[in-house]
Amino acid sequence: MGTNISITELKIVLDTTPADQNIMLAGKHGIGKSQIITSYYSSKGMKVQTLFLGQMSDSGDIIGLPRIKDDQTVFAMPQWFPKDNTPIVLFLDELNRARPEALQCVMDLTLNKKLAGRVLPEGSRIIAAVNAGEEYQLTELDPALVDRFNVYNLQPTPSEWLMYAKNNMLDERVIEFITNNPEMLLGLPKEKASDLDKTPSPRAWERVSDILTRVDEINNVCKKIIAGVVGPEAASSFSTFMRTKTNITGEDVLLHYDEAMKNKVNRMNLHERAILNESVIRAISIIDYRQYNQKMVEDNVTKYVVDLFSKGNSKEAQASFMEFMKRRDLYIDGIRRLLKIDRVFKVTKDFIDRI
Repeated sequence: MGTNISITELKIVLDTTPADQNIMLAGKHGIGKSQIITSYYSSKGMKVQTLFLGQMSDSGDIIGLPRIKDDQTVFAMPQWFPKDNTPIVLFLDELNRARPEALQCVMDLTLNKKLAGRVLPEGSRIIAAVNAGEEYQLTELDPALVDRFNVYNLQPTPSEWLMYAKNNMLDERVIEFITNNPEMLLGLPKEKASDLDKTPSPRAWERVSDILTRVDEINNVCKKIIAGVVGPEAASSFSTFMRTKTNITGEDVLLHYDEAMKNKVNRMNLHERAILNESVIRAISIIDYRQYNQKMVEDNVTKYVVDLFSKGNSKEAQASFMEFMKRRDLYIDGIRRLLKIDRVFKVTKDFIDRI
């Protein structure tokens, strides 16, 4: 459904699209569609009025209740409708869970910005959110209604979510796990055996973080608690990762790479080194240069890469680093940052030239 965009691209879409054009965001539950819209427009000083259409029983919840005035039926102004001339962002959440009679009210609203004869203030914008996928029980949308929206499939990247997690001080164990297992942010696609099957989502991992603030050890009971939030498969992966992870992370390399760490890294086996290589590339993809000294980070990652590609080091470990450098779908920001560093560019280019 629609064109895939990241959160970064969504913000460009919102800046570029005229207010008279409506936007529909499709995507999995729990990825933060409403939170992103509210936060973005609130930062610009615009009020976001959310209507949860899936909770509205009839059209009166949207247009207001009818009453008699001067022998004519009129509709009382609904509580949410702006009472001054200040433009708003009207966020129609759960659009494809709305009853058909509620959707009929939305038709005129999305076409003319009018509701029961009242016009939204000039400059107001309408944005809708829908869940997309066969696992949801949804109302089929009229093609004429869909045609009134520019449709985008919102797919936050792991790097974007990790930046959010860092800024909001989520539990470091969750951050480290998703850094090393980005595919678990949303979970691998699989057939659900039951409507009650749990699967991971950004919102679910944030709930796991809240739980872990009260937990020191990931024991069997804690694993079951986490399984109730993100599902057994993700909980098992998280538990295994915490039990078997190396003591050195990509962030450690970027912030503290010295001779002692170099010696520890050189004693790693190939599997551990491959994990660290990927962790380094992920870490530089998401590290916030506003929080850490950029020159220090670039000096440390340069030392790590130069050491890795120095004569006598494992060619398999070097090759694993280059394989991860090809993953533009996951690490494009980190790859760009690395290739802007002259010595990193040179040693990786020399490796390719020797092949």
